[in-house]
Amino acid sequence: MSKKKTQVIPTNGAQNTKLIGYARVSTEEQSFDSQLDEFDKLNCCRVFSEKVSGAKTERAELQKCLEYLRAGDTLVITKLDRLARSLKDLLEIINRLEAEEKNIIILDMGIDTSTAQGKLVFQIFGAIAEFERALIRERTRAGLNSARARGRLGGRKLIMTPEKIETARKLLADESISPATVAKQLGISRATLYRHLPGGR
Repeated sequence: MSKKKTQVIPTNGAQNTKLIGYARVSTEEQSFDSQLDEFDKLNCCRVFSEKVSGAKTERAELQKCLEYLRAGDTLVITKLDRLARSLKDLLEIINRLEAEEKNIIILDMGIDTSTAQGKLVFQIFGAIAEFERALIRERTRAGLNSARARGRLGGRKLIMTPEKIETARKLLADESISPATVAKQLGISRATLYRHLPGGR
């Protein structure tokens, strides 16, 4: 038995709101027809569509669609995966719509953010975005602390340690040992040696 599709009917109190559809398919062989049919049922005044893989960074028609929307307008999509290519991408789009006072209808999920219940979606996605940012900050701090503990800074290996500098200084005190020989023994370039011990001695 097939699952009945949820029908969303916009209930935004604003009388001048516009419904703008965005349709996407991944290949030239696929058709927009099913998505366009849904937009027709809602009387969307304009539809932006493009044939491009969801993994592609550049989606020109989507950017045009987001710029075309005005405060109070509603973006309509048939499925969430038609809009975003990743969670990060989705959160950025949702946050942008909320900040610009624009709404979104996701037909297969029965979500309409112009309603009181639908506004919870913005709050939930906002909480997820903040959670993701907190995780990134935590991982970054943990990585830096771990790098410092290993004698690295910002993930980059510390080539000249204080011990190496002291060893180089002692070796160079013997004038029979050339700077090139010292650099080779320490596994560094002569430029690095001269940078830490100007003059090579």
